[in-house]
Amino acid sequence: MKAFRRVGEAVSAKFEPAEADALATMAGQVAALVADRAEYESDPAVLRLLPDAYPDDEEASAEFRRFTADDLAARKVANATAVVRSLEGAVHARSATTVTLDQQAAQAWLRALTDIRLTIAARLGIDDDEAEPAGDPLLLDVYDWLGFVQESLVAAVSD
Repeated sequence: MKAFRRVGEAVSAKFEPAEADALATMAGQVAALVADRAEYESDPAVLRLLPDAYPDDEEASAEFRRFTADDLAARKVANATAVVRSLEGAVHARSATTVTLDQQAAQAWLRALTDIRLTIAARLGIDDDEAEPAGDPLLLDVYDWLGFVQESLVAAVSD
């Protein structure tokens, strides 16, 4: 992947077909996980994506969740779906493809990348920046690569 860069009011990056496919797959998986959250309610990744607002007050958390969970989940699914749609052409390409995002799409990507990384962090047992990651080395590499994608997008949007 070539890092995101500003192009007028938009930002763009070049993805290799395998990168586009992997990112679209991960975004689709996070969307499915959040959409089917009732089925996976005890999954640490779902708990990370849709945390309790009041961890010390079960009743207040349940009440808050009753009013906000559906909207939050819908936004997370929409953000992940925006990533998948942005990469549709790149996934089936035989060569690197440039993805160009307007400001709204860039914000959806940033949120979706955060959600994908949170999901992977939950799978790896990473609780904070100080934690020593353990687990599948390939998954750790993917987690780091996603950090690069996200960092380059933040830098391009901030320019």
